[in-house]
Amino acid sequence: MIHHISIAVKNPSHVAQVLAEILKAQAVPFPPNPGSYMVIPFDEYGTAIELYPLGSQIEPGENDEECIFVRTAITSMYTDIHAAISVPISQKEIEQIGVREDWRVVRCNRDSFFDVIEFWVENRLMIELLTPEMASQYLKFATQQENLKYFVAEPALATT
Repeated sequence: MIHHISIAVKNPSHVAQVLAEILKAQAVPFPPNPGSYMVIPFDEYGTAIELYPLGSQIEPGENDEECIFVRTAITSMYTDIHAAISVPISQKEIEQIGVREDWRVVRCNRDSFFDVIEFWVENRLMIELLTPEMASQYLKFATQQENLKYFVAEPALATT
């Protein structure tokens, strides 16, 4: 289970407010990385999304010290990181928020297995949002081990 994720955005405060609206959550500052925020829906899983200023990096600490936050001027317009997140609101509500923010929002079908809404935060970072209906469809697919056959020609790797 993934309990929280962190993403870097241009405007962490604003993005936190928008995601809090979508998740029916609260947005609060995240002090370990100045200028960062957390979105917390206070659900049974401890879900949270940390929003860092663009250019933030997490680097290992020295010896036994914990990680440190470092800022860099090097960033990319897009990222290879994304997440699929179940939300308690409808497609129409998501689309209205996208229009208000002028962020790309498009409903997509993933290879006839399930639908998602691509929600493009700041038009640079894609989050797949799943309405309650979409989440049900996704879980029917993702919780069945026999569905691995759609992705691999060889048997799954053995776990130890």
